[in-house]
Amino acid sequence: MAPILEVHELGKTFGSITAARDITVAVPAGQTLGIIGANGAGKTTFVNLITGYLKPSTGRILFERRDITDLSPREITRLGVCRSFQVPQVFPTISVLDNMAIALGIARRGAGALWRPLRSRRLVEDAGAILERYRIADYRDALASTLPQGVRKLLDIAMAVAAEPRIVLLDEPTSGISVEEKYEIMEVVVGALRASGLTILFVEHDMEIVERYADRVLAFYDGTVIADGPPDEVLHDEKVKQFVVGETLHRTARQGAAAAHA
Repeated sequence: MAPILEVHELGKTFGSITAARDITVAVPAGQTLGIIGANGAGKTTFVNLITGYLKPSTGRILFERRDITDLSPREITRLGVCRSFQVPQVFPTISVLDNMAIALGIARRGAGALWRPLRSRRLVEDAGAILERYRIADYRDALASTLPQGVRKLLDIAMAVAAEPRIVLLDEPTSGISVEEKYEIMEVVVGALRASGLTILFVEHDMEIVERYADRVLAFYDGTVIADGPPDEVLHDEKVKQFVVGETLHRTARQGAAAAHA
């Protein structure tokens, strides 16, 4: 089976600064790929290149064998590659339901007239169904500005997939969320996206989240990939321990295992 996403020798420079170099990755359809690295390692640059917010200095990006390297973010979204942001991109002064309805209306704009009622019966029903899927229907009438951070994250991700993409890229989906909430949020997000058959790429600093939800991990350092493979293999790679996760993670894991067998 051909990969759904391919990146070939991707590079990005800003003057004398190299933000990405020699990145070659192939992602099969349906995979959940975790992207890790210290601040400034190149993770968000990689996501921005794939989604068209940055243009590469070298290399090519293919989505379903089509070259999308020079396309705009809007064109890439319409093809089926969508993203959420570290800071949720919602309309704070309107309700959760209206946020979702706007996202659906924009996604479906090509199917009819540019101007159409926001609260058509079908749009409201479909928006409500998505809110149910992401378990935030209880907040449908609340202003987005009043939402807890976890709910706002879920709304942002739900809006990002309104266009029914094939791939979704999530930029730190658990950032700003309490320890108690992070697993609940990820269960909802990953469960909903996998149920829809989506390929998932997510940037994450929380290694417990990466271990639990990623099928595969890319570790970035200094703008390039230093390890690529299953979570257990990558998180125990010597370069990854040195430059990304540190020894503390592994000492904690060993202590936990020892306690479990005590």
